[in-house]
Amino acid sequence: MPPASPSVDPAPLDALDRRLLTELAADGRVTNAALAKRLGIAESTCLQRVRSLRERGVVRGIHADIDLAALGYPIQAVIKVRLGSHNRDHVASFHQVLAHVPGVLRVLHVGGEDDYLLHVAVSSTAQLRDLVLEHLNVHPVVRHTETQLVFEEIAGAGVL
Repeated sequence: MPPASPSVDPAPLDALDRRLLTELAADGRVTNAALAKRLGIAESTCLQRVRSLRERGVVRGIHADIDLAALGYPIQAVIKVRLGSHNRDHVASFHQVLAHVPGVLRVLHVGGEDDYLLHVAVSSTAQLRDLVLEHLNVHPVVRHTETQLVFEEIAGAGVL
């Protein structure tokens, strides 16, 4: 599991930064020249602004949107996990396990009745069962898991 992202103060983002982010979110592979042209700014300004967004941690990376089914992982699920203890050492131990569970796409440490939501992708229901039984339920701090199958993924409006 990657470390928590640093706090980013939204105040330094101006209108141009937000336009750059909107364009990068839509097409992360856009060239600097094309991006500058779309926004009507100099290429050097565009390059400097994108570099600044990266250095400040606003842009953490550019990622490919991969069809998991095409890779042989047609089954996605969200697994709710409740811990029996919230002792720092127990939580840290569980984090270490999560970082190595095959098929885990994203881990959300949440508040409320459940402690974690795990988004997973697997090749079969048998692999999903094994993931839960062999990697999660065996951990001594895990008190309860609940698995929900994902029928469809729908993109939201986002924040930009």
